Amino acid sequence: KNFSGIIRPSAEGKRASELDQELSRLLRRWEESIQKLPKITKTPKIVYEESSRALGILRDTFNPSFQSIIVNDKAYYEEIREYVAQIAPGREDIVRYYTGKLPLFDEKGVTKQIKSAFGRTVTCKSGAYLIIEQTEAMFVVDVNSGNRSRKSTEQEGTAIDVNLIAAEELARQLRLRDMGGIIVVDFIDMHDQKNRQLLFEHMTKLMEKDRTRHNILPLSKFGVMQITRQRVRQATQINTDETCPTCLGTGKMKSSILFTDQLEEKLRDLVLRLGITHINVHVHPYVAAYLTKGLLMSIARRWKVQIARGIRITPNESLGFLDYKFLDSEGNEFEGLEE
Repeated sequence: KNFSGIIRPSAEGKRASELDQELSRLLRRWEESIQKLPKITKTPKIVYEESSRALGILRDTFNPSFQSIIVNDKAYYEEIREYVAQIAPGREDIVRYYTGKLPLFDEKGVTKQIKSAFGRTVTCKSGAYLIIEQTEAMFVVDVNSGNRSRKSTEQEGTAIDVNLIAAEELARQLRLRDMGGIIVVDFIDMHDQKNRQLLFEHMTKLMEKDRTRHNILPLSKFGVMQITRQRVRQATQINTDETCPTCLGTGKMKSSILFTDQLEEKLRDLVLRLGITHINVHVHPYVAAYLTKGLLMSIARRWKVQIARGIRITPNESLGFLDYKFLDSEGNEFEGLEE
């Protein structure tokens, strides 16, 4: 009574109880906002704001299969825990605050997955791989068997095996990159019509998990499959290339043996000029291993003794070979450091 509702397309197929819970949350949010109005003494003042991106993702994807949600930001942790308590009472303990020394994405292997999943070449199981190219008009995906057997007697069997594996990775890539528009996939040629039909049915079943509207056409006689997928936003592009460790992208060589001296100079500057005593130095894992080799005579140990006891070396897979970051005790990066 006294209001109307807008039902999103994602509500299609949902149970009435789920819609009722969502409606109750909206009403409660509205009532809480109205109750704040008389208490406002100083303006401007926020009465209600849209949920954060993190809560938006949870709203669209959270389901009973979630086993844990790991958060490395205290404010987000409290916000997400409170939200889970509202939509799934009793399950808020699956939200955990991460306090480990390594970056969260490195600890859970996410950095490695991003670098392997968002490049031009994507490796599948059993040595097969995809090559994904974006043109002005469409996405083009080429399926390659890699080091799989190519004997003529085994060609058909190898082709269907590789194509089925590639279809699984392709369905995952479409969701990960949010690829939209026309996607043309060049699978390995198969002569048997039964195998072509099997691949089409397999791809159709895999795409049932995709919440974005899509359409899949059967393979042509040349082994090409056409997929159309609703374009909601620009496809996610993540640059997985790293800056050349020799020239740092400048085209000029820089002596890498001076890298540790450069780090030491900046650490001394932070400690002596700014009086900072706790510094977390993030560097590439290879550099971290070099700085910490030797228990008593390592470079990191010398820095602790000569500069500040609060210096800590942290390997970070997301950094280039000669990249580095200085973080304070709360995880904030120091800015304004001169190169």
